[in-house]
Amino acid sequence: MASNKLTVSDLDFDNVKSNLKTFLQSQSEFQDYDFEGSGFAVLLDLLAYNTHYLGFNANMLANEMYLDSADIRKNIVSLAKMLGYTPTSAKAPTANIDITINNGTGATVTMTKGTVFTSTIGGTSYQFVTNAETTVSPLEGVYKFSSVPIFEGTLTTFKYTVDSTDPDQKFIIPNVNADTTTLKVTVQNSSSDTTTQVYSKATGIVSLTSTSKVYFLQESDDGKFEIYFGDGIVGKSLTDGNIVILEYIVTNKTSANGASSFALSGAIGGFSNVSIVTTSNAQGGSEPQTKESVRFNAPLQYTAQDRAVTTSDYETKILELYPNAQAVSAWGGEDEETPIYGTVKISIKAASGSTLTNATKLDLVTQLKKFNVASVVPEIVDPETTSILLTSAVKYNSNNTTKTSDTLRSNIITTLTNFNTNNLQKFDEVFRYSKISKAIDDTDTSILSNITTLKIRKEFTPTLNSSTLYNVYFRNALYNPHSGHNSAAGGILESTGFKVDGDTTNEMFLDDDGQGNVRRYYIVSGVRTYANNTQGTINYSTGQVTLNSLNIASISNIRGSASTVVELTVKPNSNDVVPVRNQILEIDTANSSITVTADSFVGGSADAGVGYTTTSSY
Repeated sequence: MASNKLTVSDLDFDNVKSNLKTFLQSQSEFQDYDFEGSGFAVLLDLLAYNTHYLGFNANMLANEMYLDSADIRKNIVSLAKMLGYTPTSAKAPTANIDITINNGTGATVTMTKGTVFTSTIGGTSYQFVTNAETTVSPLEGVYKFSSVPIFEGTLTTFKYTVDSTDPDQKFIIPNVNADTTTLKVTVQNSSSDTTTQVYSKATGIVSLTSTSKVYFLQESDDGKFEIYFGDGIVGKSLTDGNIVILEYIVTNKTSANGASSFALSGAIGGFSNVSIVTTSNAQGGSEPQTKESVRFNAPLQYTAQDRAVTTSDYETKILELYPNAQAVSAWGGEDEETPIYGTVKISIKAASGSTLTNATKLDLVTQLKKFNVASVVPEIVDPETTSILLTSAVKYNSNNTTKTSDTLRSNIITTLTNFNTNNLQKFDEVFRYSKISKAIDDTDTSILSNITTLKIRKEFTPTLNSSTLYNVYFRNALYNPHSGHNSAAGGILESTGFKVDGDTTNEMFLDDDGQGNVRRYYIVSGVRTYANNTQGTINYSTGQVTLNSLNIASISNIRGSASTVVELTVKPNSNDVVPVRNQILEIDTANSSITVTADSFVGGSADAGVGYTTTSSY
């Protein structure tokens, strides 16, 4: 009789095999059997493998039943569908152009849907098309199409004939790179009756009736998108012989982002002599939504219940409407330094790295109005980058490496670059001093220590030759241990140079007196000469710098290059820097100071313990 029970809690092959051997050895028939040196070992392997595979498959099956743990895309999409969520398709880059017809004639000129334009990026030519027909009349003899949106890709048409006898008939968009935001669905009565009706995409079912001409969109198992229609109760149903016409743009996704120069291919209303001005470069091209993004956003949209009320609702809705968004931050206007009630501010960091064009912002605001409370006005603002400047003195043990100090410095720069990518450059990503210090130490086993200090920098774009009020918000407390701190040396505020109206000779700079006053000065023989001791104020508690009635005539070059901005640099009160609202933190690796020296003490230098010096962290 067996004295032990078979252990079934382990599913690993080796553990299963060991458990089987232990169990068999407990039997009287097999107590002295050689399980390793006999053919019986093959049977144990077979049993162990079979148990392992069954356990693995059962575990995978259980994982694929839940959105949090599913890994196969079609299962993630299916689970998201239960929450009413449809993944976003590939998105075509969109540009806006003004088109003027030269020597046009007639009462009107019509630009047809599908009019082709071309643009070249990096030696590769891309096609852009219009997605709507537009007609203009001459204004003072000039035919001008203003702010026309054009989409990168090819305008494609696909047709299906409805067959109700086929229960498995599906209306699939056959192109995996179709941009479903450009989709137009038309239903023709029959091959003999060319009457057509345009169907719109359903955004909910509450208001739908049996006659509502709507279609529904979902992602199919192979990553393509499928159209389906109502059942005659919720949405109008189709009948035999109806022809479903799908018009959409097939795109190259991100490849044409940034296109800025366009040429007409063909003619507009019979006129090929045109002038084109780009009002906004191409942007917004994106890949189809990833399964990780679907997993994250589906529950959020379900929680939002197809409305935008809370700030998280707005963030979720923007991710749905603008899939090219890498990060989104939303906050109430009442949270601004100067409260603006009845507004919600939204900042979007595009995956392409560029800021959104005015046309894109306007389009998103228009779409948001369908979901938000009527009394709330959404406004999209650009992200603000706060640069972090590091000064790091690194010591290393030259006995533990063959690398030179220059090589180690280069490796540290790579570490900082990776830290930017993995830990910063998004909304709400806090700069943690201890993490960057550890990352520097961990760059190489020979590095013994680092003493790192930091400053933060922001910029503003002045209006030249105009007396203007400027507010620069660091939104972090600034270092000021006592009234008048470091006044003689210029406090904690630094700026790049500029010249003011009325004095085009002296290059001006800004500093502070440690008592909350911003001063404007110029340098004569290495000595600061103050032209205005009350040019503005600096709030050390909130990090707000205000410049009063500053009339800038010209801007000095910055780091050897022409500039359109003035930079302000300050010392924060804490080595941890927190981004607020639309702030994004980024280490300026190019302008950080990294010095790497061999540690003379551990290296056995003659001056070890005598001429050994350290760098203060203060």
